[in-house]
Amino acid sequence: MLCLGVGGSILANGLGMRSVPARWRSFLHVPAVVDLTPPRTDGSLTVAADGALSTLQVGAQPIAFARGPDGYATQQGSEPYIALAAGETPEGTGCSFPADGVFALEPSDAPGVFEVDAQGHARRFADLEPGTMPNGIAFDDVGRFGHRLLVTAAVQGRTVLFAVDCAGGVTTITRQAPRLEGGIEVAPSSFGRYGGDLIAPDELSGRVYAIGPGGVVRTVARSGLPHGQDVGVESAGFLPPDFGRAWSAFLADRRVPGNPHPGTDSILRLSGASLVDASIRPGDLLIASEGGAQTIAVRCDRRCSVRHIADGPAPTHAEGHIVFANGQ
Repeated sequence: MLCLGVGGSILANGLGMRSVPARWRSFLHVPAVVDLTPPRTDGSLTVAADGALSTLQVGAQPIAFARGPDGYATQQGSEPYIALAAGETPEGTGCSFPADGVFALEPSDAPGVFEVDAQGHARRFADLEPGTMPNGIAFDDVGRFGHRLLVTAAVQGRTVLFAVDCAGGVTTITRQAPRLEGGIEVAPSSFGRYGGDLIAPDELSGRVYAIGPGGVVRTVARSGLPHGQDVGVESAGFLPPDFGRAWSAFLADRRVPGNPHPGTDSILRLSGASLVDASIRPGDLLIASEGGAQTIAVRCDRRCSVRHIADGPAPTHAEGHIVFANGQ
């Protein structure tokens, strides 16, 4: 079921028409980077690039991860977005997702999800329906979806939302969501009427959607940014509860030769100080466009407001999630 009424959202005057207080900067060159996870328990980020994984302590160079004989690899040039488990225990299963486990989409002729444990051992974790193209992944750490892993997949111009439990069991939440792709995230309970919903940007329409556990789709906000294929809103991330000036946001910028936004093969960084100066607070949602990393902040209380708060380098081709790390 699709509900297109915007949930009381307010667009700030002059959205996209004035200077913005924050700017994404090139932070580290990583060829073919497509996604990042939040920090593991040792503080390192997980980086998906060129069909493989690395770990990254901010301020150092990436270290190859899960490269052994039972390690992880997928098709180079694809978009295997990733999510980090924090020990979620799905309801009624008797099992848990392993803390620091990385779950990666397998966007191939045999669509599915791979699990990579904290030691770098990989296995095929779940199979998805043939003919679908998985294009978004996130954990439900709030609980409205039963603490399961959520996966979106494109099929025939629509999006299917799957929920996957810790035993690899797959349940279909809806087959009728709009076409979505990229950095999907579950909203914290503080995010107004959409708390606990899956939040997903749509680059084609420029809308930000919320999908509830019953499959109902609502429009959270219109981004007010340019929209279209390889242009519109793509990446998302919620600021952590203890976010402050010492934190940073990170975003993958993948090189795509010949694209109007060809990318730079780098990880971009947005300083916490600049976000605090822009009056961004914990629980706010950042959404970045694929073309140029134009970034809005969405805040939902009784109503939702949208502000254009940052831009990236003009060539940016943003992918995957926006993630946050402290002390960087």
